[in-house]
Amino acid sequence: MKIKYLVIRLSSIGDIVLTTPVIRCLKQQVEGVEIHYVVKKKHACILKANPYITKIYTLGEKLSDLMDDLNKVQFDYIIDLHQNIRSNRIKSRIKIPAFSFNKLNYQKWLIVNLKINKLPNKHVVDRYIETLSVFDVKNDNKGLDYFIPEEDQFDFQKLPQVFGNGYIAFVIAGTYYTKKLPNDKILEICKQTDKPVILLGGNEETTEGELIAAMYPERVINFCGKTTLGESADIVKNAKIVLSNDTGLMHIAAAFKKKILSFWGNTIPEFGMLPYLPDSASKIMENNDLNCRPCSKLGFDKCPKKHFNCMANLNQDEIQQWIETNY
Repeated sequence: MKIKYLVIRLSSIGDIVLTTPVIRCLKQQVEGVEIHYVVKKKHACILKANPYITKIYTLGEKLSDLMDDLNKVQFDYIIDLHQNIRSNRIKSRIKIPAFSFNKLNYQKWLIVNLKINKLPNKHVVDRYIETLSVFDVKNDNKGLDYFIPEEDQFDFQKLPQVFGNGYIAFVIAGTYYTKKLPNDKILEICKQTDKPVILLGGNEETTEGELIAAMYPERVINFCGKTTLGESADIVKNAKIVLSNDTGLMHIAAAFKKKILSFWGNTIPEFGMLPYLPDSASKIMENNDLNCRPCSKLGFDKCPKKHFNCMANLNQDEIQQWIETNY
């Protein structure tokens, strides 16, 4: 008889990728398990090729539609890795034992507003896996998973010949302005390196990506808003090194054990969302000389202090040295 687990993590790209060790460890360490996963419809593509998941359920505009599907299955346990209003509503309607992730909102409030750090020195992945402790599931320390469906793989024949011997994947995306490296810093990095660069991001970064690529057309290509998530992941997977803001593709890069140089603005690694078990050469770039960091656990559309020194003052020479050493 199968034991059916319903795992809930509705969004975002990075957060969902960070749950993949939970899925793998649960599947491999508990006998006779089926893992069903609830996710927002637009993020289902992240998990569609994951071999450890039995079925994916998507949340659209109406929770009732989702509940109709869930009520057809007799689940045994719920693992709530999102812990918000909607996941709580799902739990309240499926009256079975549920184990929920502690988001540490109070501790995050303390460090954002009072600069008092009561956060545990523990990655969010390890805290996710703690929700499975009652089932005697332990972290296998194999890192994150990301599976690219064959139909979503990138056609590398599209790249100019100069990219054939390697390239830098530069993720310029970010959910908020204060989590994104400023354009002048990106331009300076592209100027100082002679390596081919592929810019990655969403539709929001298309214009800035085009402007940056136009400055160095012989060795910088803009794919912001031009590739699917799977194609972007494939580009990251095959890059020599990855430069990235604190965003979803950074975690996908960690899943592929890449060398990652990550840039941190208003958020801090202490929130527990730094790259998880990437290549050991990976490095975090942050400005620790500011008393205004972190200014938010999420981000803002502009710097509240109007100087944006958390990103603007990142050491350019240190960035360039890391690129030259690790490419």
